[in-house]
Amino acid sequence: MTTKPKARKFRIRRVSSGDAGAGAARQEAPPQSDEHDQAANALDPGLAQATQMQSGPTESRPERSDTASVPPQSATPSTDIDDIRQEGLTGRQLRMARRLAQRHGLAPDSDFEAVSQLRQRGIDPFQRSNIVELISKSNGRADGEQDQVSPRIQLPQTVPADRNDLPSEDLSPPDRRARDIQSIQRDIAARRRRRTAFLLSRLMVFVMLPTLIAGYYFYAVATPMYSTKSEFLILTADGNVGGAASTLLSGTAFATGQDSIATQSYLQSKDAMLRLDADMGFKAHFGDPSIDMIQRLDADASTEDAHALYKKYIKLGYDPTEGVIRMEVSTADPETSRLFSEQLIEYAEERVDALSQEKRFDAVKTADNSLQEATEGRRLAQRRLVELQEGTILDPEGEIANIRSLISNVELQLQEKLLALNTQLANARPNEARVEALRSELDVLEAELVKQNARLTQAASGSASLASQAAEIQMAQADLLTADMVLQSALETKRQSEVEANKQVRYLTVAVEPVASEDPSYPRAFENTLLTFLIFSGIYLLISLTVSVLREQVSS
Repeated sequence: MTTKPKARKFRIRRVSSGDAGAGAARQEAPPQSDEHDQAANALDPGLAQATQMQSGPTESRPERSDTASVPPQSATPSTDIDDIRQEGLTGRQLRMARRLAQRHGLAPDSDFEAVSQLRQRGIDPFQRSNIVELISKSNGRADGEQDQVSPRIQLPQTVPADRNDLPSEDLSPPDRRARDIQSIQRDIAARRRRRTAFLLSRLMVFVMLPTLIAGYYFYAVATPMYSTKSEFLILTADGNVGGAASTLLSGTAFATGQDSIATQSYLQSKDAMLRLDADMGFKAHFGDPSIDMIQRLDADASTEDAHALYKKYIKLGYDPTEGVIRMEVSTADPETSRLFSEQLIEYAEERVDALSQEKRFDAVKTADNSLQEATEGRRLAQRRLVELQEGTILDPEGEIANIRSLISNVELQLQEKLLALNTQLANARPNEARVEALRSELDVLEAELVKQNARLTQAASGSASLASQAAEIQMAQADLLTADMVLQSALETKRQSEVEANKQVRYLTVAVEPVASEDPSYPRAFENTLLTFLIFSGIYLLISLTVSVLREQVSS
C-alpha cells in the first residue's frame, strides 16, 4: 500500500501594527486551528477539501480575531432532505456530517438525514469549529487541553476495543452501490433457491410420489395377465345370380359390415358376459384371491361391475376396410384365456347364423305367400271355365263354326233353287208342277236359314244365346290364361328368392386361431409408469397455470 506524501499548510495572515507582538507570537507558535487542520489532513485527506470549502481560498481570506472563527451565514440552512440533496454536497462532507451526528448521539439512516438532524439541533456540520472538534476527539484530545499537539503516529496501531470514536465505515457511493447490488443479487439468489426448493418439494409430493407408488404397484404388486389374440371375419355365400350391384358388393367388406358390427356389439354385451359366466365361470376366475385387490372382482359384485371388468379384459375391434374383427382376451391364466376366446368365437358363430337365418326366412316367406295367392287364383279361374262348359256347349267356337257352315250351305241351295225358279218362269209356257216344287223348296230353305241364324243370336228357353255363351267361355279362358302367367311369375320369384336367400347365408371364418400365451402381456410396467408420470405432470401444470392466472387477476 502506498503512503500518501506528507504536506504542511502555511497560512499568511495580515495583521495590524498594534498586533505585531501578537503576530510574532503566532509565528513562533502556530494557532490551534492550523494544527488541527494538519491533524485532520493526516486523519482524512478529504477534510482538507471540506476545510477549504468552509474557510475559502487563502489569498482572499479575511482577517479574523481570536473570538470569531467562522463568518456568520447569510441565511438559515434548510433541514429538508430534498433541499439538502440539491446543495451538491460531496461524499466526504456527508461522511463528516454522519460522524458528527454519531458524536452527538444521533442515529440517522442516511448521510442526508444526518445533515438534517444536525441542523434541526442547531448544529452546522460544516462549521470549522465543529470539524476541528471532531478531529480533536478523533485524535484522543480533551476539550480543556491547550494547543499542544502530540506527534501523529504514522504506523498502523491496534484500535482499543473500548473506544467508540472510530472513523466512519461508510463507503463511497460507487462502493455502496456495488454493495447494494451484491446484496440484491444475494437476495434474488436466495429467493430463487427458496422457490426452487419449494417447486421441487411440490413436484415431489404431487408428481414423483404418485409416480413412485404407481411404479411400485406395476412392478411388484400387480398380477400378470396373459392375453390371447384371435381374428375372424364374416363372409357371404358365393353366387352369380342377381343384379350387377349385388354382384359388385358381394365380395367386399361392406356387404357384411352390419353383421360384423352386430356381432361385435353382441360379444361386448351383458348377454355374452352372462353366458360366458354360466359356461366358463368368468366371475369365479376374476374373483380368485390370488389376483391383486385392484384387479380382483369382489365376491358380491353386481352385474354392472362384472360387465365393466369384462369390457376391460375382453377387447374387440372391427376394421371396416378389411372386414376383420380382432379380439383380445386377458386372464390370469393363459389356458383360461384361450378357452374364453374359443367360447366367445362359438357365440359369434351362433349369432351370425341367427342373423342370416332371419334374413333368409324373410325373403322366402314373401315369395311363398305370392305363390300361394297365384295358385289359388288360377284354381278359381279353371273352376269357372269348367262351370261354364258344364250344361252348355263344350266348344262354342266349333259349334258356331258348324252353324255358320250350315247357313252357308242353306244359302247356296237357296240361290240355286231361286235361279231354277227364275229359269222356269222365263219360259213362255213354264211347267207349273216344276214351279210349285221349286217354290216349296225355297220356302223350306228360307225357314232353315232363319232357324240357324236364330241359334246364333237368339237365346233359347232356359239358356243364353250361343254368342253369349261363347263370350263368357272366352272370358273365363282369358282369366285362366292370366292366372297361369301370374302363377308362372310367382314360381320364378320363389326360385329367385331361394337363390337370394342362399346368397344371404353368412359364414364366420376364423383367420387367426386363439393360442395360449407363455409370457404375461400385462401390466406394461414401464409404459404405465411413464403414463402415470405424464398424467400427474399435466394435472400439476394445469393447476399451477390456473392458480397463477387467478393470482394475477386478483392482484391486478
